[in-house]
Amino acid sequence: MKKFVIGDIHGGLKALLQVLKKINCDKNDTLIFLGDFVDGWSESPAVLDFLIELQKKQQCIFIRGNHDELLLDWLLGNNEKFDEKLWFQHGGEATVLSYKNIDNETINKHVTFLKSLQNYYLDENNRLFLHAGFSNMKGIAYEYFDETFYWDRTLWEMVMSLDKNLAEDHIYYPKRLKLYNEIFIGHTPVTHIGKDIPLNFANVWNVDTGAAFKGKLTAMNIDTKEFWQSDSLPDLYPNEKGRN
Repeated sequence: MKKFVIGDIHGGLKALLQVLKKINCDKNDTLIFLGDFVDGWSESPAVLDFLIELQKKQQCIFIRGNHDELLLDWLLGNNEKFDEKLWFQHGGEATVLSYKNIDNETINKHVTFLKSLQNYYLDENNRLFLHAGFSNMKGIAYEYFDETFYWDRTLWEMVMSLDKNLAEDHIYYPKRLKLYNEIFIGHTPVTHIGKDIPLNFANVWNVDTGAAFKGKLTAMNIDTKEFWQSDSLPDLYPNEKGRN
């Protein structure tokens, strides 16, 4: 049985179908989705429909992303919880437009699915999967604000700046990194630093390869670190702009 981790999809169903075909998983394999299923490209409702059906025939773990929570707030009418104008600038407008012809029954299914997302997943080998990060030095069980799991960027910024020669037993070594064998995240695209493949610093792997922007969607075998990528999203959606 293999485990695959899949980065931020951002409404790019075509990219998701490509990577799932490439990894050629069977029903005994596990797919771990790191969140941000929506916002960016035009197929956010179709992505949710696909994932809802996929979990009926495949072992799936769905992690909550910040954009998934924003969509849930919008679908529930909790608009006071976020800045709609800012959300529109970061992919929300494409999502709202894509829901114009979606019936109430489907919307209710999407709400149920979005409410069911997990803030994190810790597997039997002490490998942690979450959308963004965590800040508490004692670990995920002690995190005070749930929003940290899907909004935090300090974990990724920290490991990128960490001295590669700093030993784990050094007094300066970050305590939160010692708690888990490996940590897999999305949220902050590696394309922001000019890369287009999954990146590893310390024991943290970032699998967000910029599908929301001009990058690709990535799926990675968490044991072997072999990875597969879609075409770039602008090539798959040539008449759309994605996220700004």
